[in-house]
Amino acid sequence: MQRRYHRHFMHLPATAMNRTERFYKIDQLLHESRVVPIQRFLDDLGISRATFKRDIEYMRDRLHAPIAWDREAGGYHFASEPGDGPRYELPGVWFSAGELYALLAAQKLLSDIEPGLLEPHLAPLQARLAAILEATGHPADQITQRVRLLSLGKRRVEPRFFSTIANALLVRRQIEITAWNRGRDEVDIRTISPQRLVHYRDNWYLDAWCHWRQALRSFSVDAIRKVSTLAFAAVDVPDADMESHFRSAYGIFAGTPIATAVLIFSAERARWVKKERWHRDQQGETLPDGSYRLRVPYADERELLMDIQRHGSQVRVEEPESLRAKVADEARKVLSMYPEE
Repeated sequence: MQRRYHRHFMHLPATAMNRTERFYKIDQLLHESRVVPIQRFLDDLGISRATFKRDIEYMRDRLHAPIAWDREAGGYHFASEPGDGPRYELPGVWFSAGELYALLAAQKLLSDIEPGLLEPHLAPLQARLAAILEATGHPADQITQRVRLLSLGKRRVEPRFFSTIANALLVRRQIEITAWNRGRDEVDIRTISPQRLVHYRDNWYLDAWCHWRQALRSFSVDAIRKVSTLAFAAVDVPDADMESHFRSAYGIFAGTPIATAVLIFSAERARWVKKERWHRDQQGETLPDGSYRLRVPYADERELLMDIQRHGSQVRVEEPESLRAKVADEARKVLSMYPEE
């Protein structure tokens, strides 16, 4: 008899159980006790007697579960499986895309941590994640071998700086940072009040109130070269203001939108792009020729330019003219690097 369940189902509220989860719960109860009274099933599953009877009949008829009623003991039990009959096997549990991503991402983050003080505390978490993955009926190492999470463009963060930033963020203290501005290739010294850490496109960013600019700014944590905690309490920016600033425009370089980009994707590229979410307030429409028009509000075109360029000749900027000019100028610069022989 093959059992493929996990204790995870023991902790599910009855109202949260779907039919497959009830099958695993029934299987587990029958394996834990020699005989299980029907009232125990009803109490633990939170279902009616009629629903329970339907579940038992389905497990017997469709899954070939050797469940028998013991009149003298007043309960159900597992009988011996017939040697020549179909083998009893519960259906494998699988996860949604979001659930699988969360599990594998957590496992990947834990595996990336170097051995240290947290190792004894993290080991049980890693074992727990592996056990949940194995609830599918497949070994955890097989799943991680067959399903991969790939990082692209991940930049290394200095651990000691990250720790100082995270601590100041939580104890609500201002910090002074020395940060490299990649665009200008200059080093700036800023006093900031950290508001939140954001993991975006495989890299860490710090949303903060900049006391020099007197405005919200986002800093790449990997570009910070020095950090020190100050004695002053951090300025707290209301959540509503944070959301308004960082979610109103496209990408990590947020702020009040200055324009709306109108992009026309070819019919071929539209097959992918119209399934993508570039911004919560985006608007898209499929045009008669199969191409796709996407409208995206933005405050800073740097990240938007990079995303437009990755689509090459499969996208055309319709509006605004300033964005069209920058994309065209960049295209001319690229072309100049490949002169005709």
